[in-house]
Amino acid sequence: MRIALAGIGKIALDQHVPALAASPDWDLAATVSRSGSVPGIPAFADFASFLAARPDIPAVSLCMPPQPRFAHAEAALRAGRHVMLEKPPGQTLAEVHALAALAAERGVTLFATWHSRMAHAVEPARAWLTGRRIRSARVTWAEDVRHWHPGQDWVFEPGGMGVFDPGINALSILTRILPAPLRLLAAELEIPSNRQTPIAARLAFAGDVTAELDWRVTRGQRWDIEVATDDGTLLLAAGGARALVDGRLLAEGPNREYARLYARMAELVAAGRSEVDLAPMIHVADAFTLGRRNRTDAFDW
Repeated sequence: MRIALAGIGKIALDQHVPALAASPDWDLAATVSRSGSVPGIPAFADFASFLAARPDIPAVSLCMPPQPRFAHAEAALRAGRHVMLEKPPGQTLAEVHALAALAAERGVTLFATWHSRMAHAVEPARAWLTGRRIRSARVTWAEDVRHWHPGQDWVFEPGGMGVFDPGINALSILTRILPAPLRLLAAELEIPSNRQTPIAARLAFAGDVTAELDWRVTRGQRWDIEVATDDGTLLLAAGGARALVDGRLLAEGPNREYARLYARMAELVAAGRSEVDLAPMIHVADAFTLGRRNRTDAFDW
């Protein structure tokens, strides 16, 4: 099937383009971007012009930041195109609910993706935890924003989510592997004095589940989830690529997250279904509702 990629920035070039090039299901037939392009692929600078000129492309993958994404997704769905959304699926929950309703009305597929759920060891971890009593869970998601989002001011603007841009990846895994739903009790948000969104956050959920998210770490970056049970402790490390139980390897594998996302999108289109799980985004919204704001040092690139 032909697909267009809209928003040709870092994530599109690093992940989406290679995944599509290797996909047996998809043919990258066009790009839409004001500044980026892919060699050899027809490029459009305007989304409306693309929709009018290429009715032969039935699917669109949206990779731009969440702030402008709703208008593009709405236009694509109204034009009868299947839509795949990079995470987070929108600025607000209401936006994504509206898109899901529109996709159902138009009879097309909407796929709100969570790429970290596709990490190699996530499903083995989920299977191991099934039927076991959870005593506690600890998330440590610590990385360097200057490395992963160099100069991208949108992450610190309203709708950009700040440290929850990567932190929502941890929440997407946590809501997938734990057998019971999460409920946030409290949060603390560290917000730079010159920015609008947090650079660090601490979350406390019912059932002794906590998360430490920090975008200021330059050494010893970690993307770990530790779950203690009555039958041993699971460590899901490296963003879900490796799982160990009491130090013994349970599963480990290469990064094929985006390849799996596009395979899943092909399955959904073939089945005439949508997939929109908002659980990770609900917890971020709850953190902004419940969170105590602490002003911290100014952040500059």
